[in-house]
Amino acid sequence: MEWETVIGLEIHAQLATKSKIFSAAATAYGAEPNTQACAIDLGMPGVLPVLNREAVRMAAMLGLAIGAQIARRSVFARKNYFYPDLPKGYQISQYELPVVEKGELIIDLEDGSSKVIGITRAHLEEDAGKSLHEDFHGQSGIDLNRAGTPLLEIVSEPDLRSAKEAVAYMKKLHQMVVYLGICDGNMQEGSFRCDANVSVRPKNQSQFGTRAEIKNLNSFRFVERAIEFEIERQIDLIESGGKVVQETRLYDPDKGETRPMRSKEEANDYRYFPDPDLLPLIVDEAFIETVRASLPELPDVKKQRFMTQYGLSSYDAGVLTASRPLSDYYEAVVAALGGEPKLCANWVMGDFSAFLNKDGKDIADSPVNAAQLAGLLRRIQDRTISGKIAKDVFEALWVGEGDTDAIIEKRGLRQITDTSAIEKVIDDVIAASPEQLAQYRAGKDKLFGFFVGQVMKLSKGKANPQQVNELLIEKLKG
Repeated sequence: MEWETVIGLEIHAQLATKSKIFSAAATAYGAEPNTQACAIDLGMPGVLPVLNREAVRMAAMLGLAIGAQIARRSVFARKNYFYPDLPKGYQISQYELPVVEKGELIIDLEDGSSKVIGITRAHLEEDAGKSLHEDFHGQSGIDLNRAGTPLLEIVSEPDLRSAKEAVAYMKKLHQMVVYLGICDGNMQEGSFRCDANVSVRPKNQSQFGTRAEIKNLNSFRFVERAIEFEIERQIDLIESGGKVVQETRLYDPDKGETRPMRSKEEANDYRYFPDPDLLPLIVDEAFIETVRASLPELPDVKKQRFMTQYGLSSYDAGVLTASRPLSDYYEAVVAALGGEPKLCANWVMGDFSAFLNKDGKDIADSPVNAAQLAGLLRRIQDRTISGKIAKDVFEALWVGEGDTDAIIEKRGLRQITDTSAIEKVIDDVIAASPEQLAQYRAGKDKLFGFFVGQVMKLSKGKANPQQVNELLIEKLKG
């Protein structure tokens, strides 16, 4: 039997506010345990939550970016369950009336096509604390620093049909929230994590199969592997005569498998009801228009502009617009150089990005700013140095040896463009290579590269490559 996979993702994005969603406690990562949880976060008697306006603004930013509806009236509810890291005994979330509904995201597939993925809703809620099971000798510790941290839970429609599509959607949404500046996207720190709902059904069947939810996936690789395992597990189970049970499962990355965690709860298990301490959230048109005006140029729009304005390929434009800092850096280089967008793209995507990755630096911490890189490219433009020599100059720039011109002079890297000087080098190479010359003139054209290499070697890489090629063609004719 041929099977079809049905996947929906619930992604939790931690909003980049400085304080929590219902209190003034800090949200900074890495603080000592239980130092950033105040009486409101702990649900102490006599305290009342106050909604963080900035969290609402960030939720509205995402809603507008994905073409969703921003609810003029939404309601916070209490989601009741008992767990040691939930000090109040309930989580404040949104249920029937979320702040964002009915959006969509376009993802690019491996075959070059695109697909629209519906987004059912995005709702505000508070995070729980964290249970710590290590170094407590048979006991568990509770760190409540995360309690009350603002989350935006983004729920997709069940439109995804493979693990790769799920990863493409997750990456696109990750790019979006980071672009908007509403989430730092740090998956290692739990700022962006995913629950995957996975089911299978016979091909062409409209009815959904029984789904399993895989909780707390915090890397793209784990999402792909967990879903692929779960698909295979469910198909094997059904084909062997068993039934898929609706349940919550965990992914074990060491074993590469999912395992049962608990039976899947239904909404009524949580006894949702409107939170009596919080008034309905009313959002007016003025607020929405203010948020709309603050939106940056979005990734897909910027990619198209780069292709049109700079004549870049879809691939180059996609790489350069993958992050706002990289696209901003690229445009700053083009502006400083005054043109040559393809040359700038090659260097920003190539050596610049490679050095960033090698040193583990963010663009903001790069030792080579846009003006310095443009200065280096200007010396390629005016043929002071070749592209190959420029790589050595860039490395010297990176370690702080000085500016481009100083490095060129100090190292004696200025390109040889004097025709007579290049001709002399070519004559010396030809004189030293009579056997190769005879073979070349006998029709072995591939030896042209040998002569080019010997000229560049003898000139210590300083001869202008274009002139070398032009002069060699004439000289080798005899």
